[in-house]
Amino acid sequence: MRFLLVVSALLAATSSVDAFAPSQRVAFSSSTALQSAVAADAASIKARLDTQLEKMKAKDSASKALSKEDLKIVFEDEHIVIVDKPAGVLCVPGKEDNPSLSQAVFDAFASESGRADKMVVHRLGMDTSGLVVFARTNAALSGMNTLFRTRKVIRKYEALVCGTVEADEGVVNKPLMRDYEFPPFMRVSTEEHQQALVGLDAAEVGKKMLELPKDSLTKYEVASREELSGNAVSRLSLTSISGRTHQLNVHCAAFGHPIVGDKVYGIDGEAAANGGLDDASMDENSNRATEQLQKDIAADVGDKPMCVHAKSLSFDHPITRETLTFESGAPF
Repeated sequence: MRFLLVVSALLAATSSVDAFAPSQRVAFSSSTALQSAVAADAASIKARLDTQLEKMKAKDSASKALSKEDLKIVFEDEHIVIVDKPAGVLCVPGKEDNPSLSQAVFDAFASESGRADKMVVHRLGMDTSGLVVFARTNAALSGMNTLFRTRKVIRKYEALVCGTVEADEGVVNKPLMRDYEFPPFMRVSTEEHQQALVGLDAAEVGKKMLELPKDSLTKYEVASREELSGNAVSRLSLTSISGRTHQLNVHCAAFGHPIVGDKVYGIDGEAAANGGLDDASMDENSNRATEQLQKDIAADVGDKPMCVHAKSLSFDHPITRETLTFESGAPF
């Protein structure tokens, strides 16, 4: 099995990355003291995964239906459409054919292929608001896919995070992996958690669970330090360099400043706490948001949407090659 052949190389790689390190490169170390793990059991993983997928299916069914009048169009030409997505709406309908942004855009603008799924070039999570681009022609679809695959689309997000982020700017460089303890969610990849997967069969736990750890890079800048109902929060500009699944959520949690309103990776969430890091590792960030502060913020936010917004998109038009930049104000 390929996984078994390359695992020793992977284990060496997972211990060589920096944490959410400020540009001065001094505040956080690359410690690998992480949550304890034992050999993973395929039956237990599958049971936990099935339970969580049922919860996610129920949540997805609450996706809001949008009419053409509901769509906030930022840009439109014969090849692409840029939409400002509200929180609470799926980008794609999924197997259950839930209401989605892609279907609403297709109903309003149609596409050369005659299919809504052939307009989709990237996605935002249901709880994330902000800019999404759709392709109307086959040439635009191919061109946009190439731009995203070669990382020639610059995406910036605005987020409110718990606590006061001390450094004005910095970078997080931590690899991510699927979390067998909390499937199908993500966590910081560690040697211990990689070792626990050795010997598992993809036919039993799924190919994604056994995927290699993926390098993940996020840049941040502090836009402002604020208060939310008297609780300290920081407004960040986040640039996703690698664009991994749930990357911003995990990196912020591992940084000690989870995104406000994040009910998966935040305090008492569905995923592993602190992006998978244990208390010893988290103590390296003496300025991290305390558990009590996170609880107070969560209680104040309640059922309000998560405070992360896809604020800007910049890329060369897939057909005309004109450089395009779009921005959208955060709703929080």
